[in-house]
Amino acid sequence: MDELARVLEEQDGLIRRAQALEAGETETSIARLLRRRAWVTVHPGVYVDHTGPLTWQQRAWAAVLACWPAALYGESARRAHEGPGRREIDDPIIHVAVDRSRHLAEPAGVRLHRVAGFDARAQWNVGPPRIRYEETVLDLAVLARDDVTAVAVLADACGARRTTARRLLTCLDARARIPRRDFLAAVLADVAEGTCSTLEHGYLTLVERPHGLPVGERQAVRVTNGTRAYLDVRYAALGLLVELDGWLFHSSATAHDRDLQRDLDTAVVEAGTTLRLGFSQVFGRGCATAAAVAAVMQRLGWAGKLVRCPRCPERS
Repeated sequence: MDELARVLEEQDGLIRRAQALEAGETETSIARLLRRRAWVTVHPGVYVDHTGPLTWQQRAWAAVLACWPAALYGESARRAHEGPGRREIDDPIIHVAVDRSRHLAEPAGVRLHRVAGFDARAQWNVGPPRIRYEETVLDLAVLARDDVTAVAVLADACGARRTTARRLLTCLDARARIPRRDFLAAVLADVAEGTCSTLEHGYLTLVERPHGLPVGERQAVRVTNGTRAYLDVRYAALGLLVELDGWLFHSSATAHDRDLQRDLDTAVVEAGTTLRLGFSQVFGRGCATAAAVAAVMQRLGWAGKLVRCPRCPERS
């Protein structure tokens, strides 16, 4: 295989003009390939070896080559690391990182991000090059629109076992400057202790901890008929399980929420030992949910009392 064919194969059929010249092509031969439509211009100085539509991977390669040296960034880096199957929406924008000192015009369909410490943060031995996974997760958590979304980014990455909270904390410690540092460090410390989802973290920080409830056992293993199951939160001394239901869509989100609230209300007065909680109970009504959980715990033998947190409404 000659050098030109090797480069095209490694880069999904994409090539930069400089690479083609280094591989033995001339300005005249490149012009001939373009005229014959053997190659097609994607961005100025970047060509693909067919006339059909580009795959996402080819668009990603084209974006990186057009801004070279560059690497995929943010959502584009995450998609490259995790594969396209997890994300149904095909974002028309490719996010690309370059060194902070560079000032480039954005090619069509490309969003540029100037990144400090770019060379060290980029993973060059994969195609297309991309910002390393732990760095990408932290970038997305920082850019998240709110704290709940930031928690989701961190919990999803660790819950899918693509990385660990400890590795993310190490990466966080290595950043000289990063917004939300204290918040991200606190979330990752909780994830390292066993909270594996956004909802689990919300239950810990909005329901259990601030209201003085007993500390539950996270991700306890239960074996039934030879099948292992992981329990979200178990209070073994009380015989109580809290299952956190992150499925937002029932026949509708409202109907699903209504069913979960009914289960919780019923457990307060009846002999229920398993509570199912959803996003609205945790993030929307955390204080009321804590009161309900405390009532169930007291019925099951807990001698403690509910603690009022700063968010709890004033008693009338």
